[in-house]
Amino acid sequence: MPEPIPRIALTPGEPAGIGPDLCVQLAQQARAVELVAICDPPLLEARAATLQLPFHYRLLDPAAEPRGTAAGELCILPVALQAPVVCGQPDPANARYLLETLDRAIAGCLSGRFAGLVTGPLNKAVINEAGIPFSGHTEYLAAATHTRDVVMLLATAELRVALVTTHVPLARVSELITAARLERVLRTLHAGLMNDLGINRPRISVCGLNPHAGEGGHLGREEIDIIIPTLQALRAEGLDLDGPVPADTVFTPRHLAKTDVVLAMYHDQGLPVLKHVGFGRAVNITLGLPMVRTSVDHGTALDLAGTGKADTGSLEAALQTAIEIAAQRSRA
Repeated sequence: MPEPIPRIALTPGEPAGIGPDLCVQLAQQARAVELVAICDPPLLEARAATLQLPFHYRLLDPAAEPRGTAAGELCILPVALQAPVVCGQPDPANARYLLETLDRAIAGCLSGRFAGLVTGPLNKAVINEAGIPFSGHTEYLAAATHTRDVVMLLATAELRVALVTTHVPLARVSELITAARLERVLRTLHAGLMNDLGINRPRISVCGLNPHAGEGGHLGREEIDIIIPTLQALRAEGLDLDGPVPADTVFTPRHLAKTDVVLAMYHDQGLPVLKHVGFGRAVNITLGLPMVRTSVDHGTALDLAGTGKADTGSLEAALQTAIEIAAQRSRA
């Protein structure tokens, strides 16, 4: 009996950026998945015309069984833009539109209409300029699904990096590294690696916060007072945890060969290495949600919007990962 065709929601993200380009480019290949773009249909039609690519759409019929998409086709759940779109010029007037596309996607995932959600890149500053506090997809999805504990995981074929803190100023990181937070992140990461990625016994390498993992307390006491006791307590429960490991050595080939994921304490401790290894091929995965969510590893690239130079590699990987995680969850 053939595998059922999944229905995956796709939010293009910032309409003035490369998100619409990527959706149109992704649609050029026939797929055994029903991709449902949640957006304003004329936005994709206009971008396809700019890119001189064939494109047509059909409206989502939620009562129908999912079916594959032909080359040059997307299924669309329409949401109207609030202001005209000019490539490369984001408009805060469309901030509400952006959040409505996310809200419709989240509702569809939670109701079981969609097997998962793939998100295109947003411009956080533009949403905040509209007077709407917004720190990122990860935090928004957690709040919308009433999920306290989520973990941002970026993954390539060669490397996985998860974060204890995400989009916060560097000056606040130390105060946010608490024993309670670290324990919740490690439990969520451990469960997500098993339930979503099918890793039966995850091996997690935990970075120290300070240079040389604190150098025995001479360069900071977070390792001694918080990180080491937390790791010891969770090891006693059976979690396979290595660390705290100095961040300047945890990414060496010898160390990576014996771990499944590196847990970094803050955004720019781990993600520059991940993006150096696989920028344009990496996937952003939110672990801990009651729904499947993946995303691209890059921003809106306003200067490339409408040029035809946007690379779909990360979006392709995000789509494939969402399909795989949805299948993994269905088997659980």
